[in-house]
Amino acid sequence: MERLQVAYTYLQAGDWPAAHEIVQADKSSLANWMHAVVHLLEGDESNADYWFRQAGKTGCSVDRVQAELEKIKLVIEGK
Repeated sequence: MERLQVAYTYLQAGDWPAAHEIVQADKSSLANWMHAVVHLLEGDESNADYWFRQAGKTGCSVDRVQAELEKIKLVIEGK
């Protein structure tokens, strides 16, 4: 989980490549969810949709990324 917290910090800072490297190496559903958000931010919506499905989540649009990140933050914090 600690690595995913780091990836989350990178996502919030706009460092998508660094976040991508971390989440791509992790096979958990949370990492898949974060991987989807990375691809969404990169403008790769079809790949984002794939990773949302892998995470068992419904996709979202780029204008909802911040709300999606808030949901991810709650999971990381165990809430």
